Amino acid sequence: MLKENKILIGKGENPVYLLPKMANRHGLIAGATGTGKTVTLKVLAEGLSDMGVPVFLADVKGDVSSIASAGEKSAKTLSRLETCGIEADDFAMKGYPTRFWDVFGEGGIPVRATISDVGPVLLSRLLGLTEIQAGVLNITFHIADDNGLLLIDLKDLRSMLQFVAENRAAITTTYGNVSAQSIGAIQRALLALEDAGGDKFFGEPMLDINDWFKTAPDGRGIINILHCVELAQHPLLYATFMLWMLGELYETLPEVGDLDKPKFVFFFDEAHMLFNGAPKSLVEKVTQVVKLIRSKGVGIYFITQVPSDVPDSVLSQLNNRIQHALHAYTPAEQKAVRAAAQSFRANPAFKTEDAIAALATGEALVSMLDETGAPCIVERAVICPPQSSFDAMAEEDRQMVVGADKLYAKYKDMVDNESAYEVLSAEQAAIEEAKAEAQAAKEAAAAEKAEAAAAKQAEKEKQAQYKAEGKDKYGRTKLQASMEKAAKNTAKTQARKVSKTLVNKITRGILGTNNKAVNSVAGQLAGNLVSDLVGSFFKR
Repeated sequence: MLKENKILIGKGENPVYLLPKMANRHGLIAGATGTGKTVTLKVLAEGLSDMGVPVFLADVKGDVSSIASAGEKSAKTLSRLETCGIEADDFAMKGYPTRFWDVFGEGGIPVRATISDVGPVLLSRLLGLTEIQAGVLNITFHIADDNGLLLIDLKDLRSMLQFVAENRAAITTTYGNVSAQSIGAIQRALLALEDAGGDKFFGEPMLDINDWFKTAPDGRGIINILHCVELAQHPLLYATFMLWMLGELYETLPEVGDLDKPKFVFFFDEAHMLFNGAPKSLVEKVTQVVKLIRSKGVGIYFITQVPSDVPDSVLSQLNNRIQHALHAYTPAEQKAVRAAAQSFRANPAFKTEDAIAALATGEALVSMLDETGAPCIVERAVICPPQSSFDAMAEEDRQMVVGADKLYAKYKDMVDNESAYEVLSAEQAAIEEAKAEAQAAKEAAAAEKAEAAAAKQAEKEKQAQYKAEGKDKYGRTKLQASMEKAAKNTAKTQARKVSKTLVNKITRGILGTNNKAVNSVAGQLAGNLVSDLVGSFFKR
């Protein structure tokens, strides 16, 4: 509840508030299952929205969707209001402007990121790669960048890995050793990721983080809810998405310094999923982002069961703390309670360690930063009721809200733009086509050569057959050859006579007939011409 421009969280001996100016100093909501963390989360989100601050939060159990609907003033709610010192008439039950998102595109607007944008570090963790395999994946990303190949979806990365495998010898000398075994292991991990829904998360259009920095027409900040019921069944995919989004916020937003209120507040539910098995380098990166993102106007709140779920380097940055009850049956649990108690500024009115174990549902130990940025003395407080409903939104109502959202049309359909897969496939197709053409030319030349050899062999066999039959190279017997030669000679003789007579007549007709010299020249010309004509005609 927003009161005097401060978020009223609850009341113990004194009311406890979250000051707008301190809301981006990060925070922690911790407590065992069923102790009231979700209600506390809703109270904070509602107050921030009323201040005009957009909020992002994950709905792991599916019950946070109720923030979109107005609550009812039940007897329990009225009793809680009285305990918190709030007049019932001053407490308006209302729903909040809500936008639903879902990595799988089923319970909200689809959320996508590209392979390149997630990067090799987060992706290696998501795939559960060894250090050597992560190195190969990093090389693959470098090669893609150096060749201007976009890695958008899983098929792009698979194509790129295949390209690296096929060119390992050349790549090794430039980028480092790449083994076929590592490539195979990454490819198998990608298949498992695809089965887990990774094919729906990786693609375009990619989420524009600025679409989460929106306010409603009445000035309230929109509460962006990531529907995580299914996503939470895949912890690594959930953690990768949340860490990617944190990185996007950090890289996208400009430096703004200290503001009167945050630009955006981000709630990480089930924070233990983010850090379980996380490599040291990743924890260091998260710590750096948490430290620096405050100056960009973003507040980050981790929600988990015990504070020790969050690494100490991150935990030390969480200054606004709300601790619900913790059970302390085992030595490990008792140690966790002591550690949680020691993180608060002590209140002389009670022993913090004892209070943590004795808190009732809906109670919490609360320590917020004061106006100077110093932690307030811890208060044992009853948390205010939310102004929205306690009942989860019906699925059909959620789908109606999603379908009517103007951003749904922007993100609903996945777009397959040209990227590494298409480029490498086209190059491979061109190579295959060139190989096919070269093979066809080779086969045609071979066929031509074989045909010539066959013709030569056939001619050789034919001549051998002629020889065996006593024939000449034309297939004639000696008698046929003699008769043909005689016929040819007779024909030549007759042709010469006819031609000579004809030429003589023509020549004499032109030059005259009584000149001996003319007759001699005509005879010589006729003889030469006839010889040439007859020789050409009868030449074999």
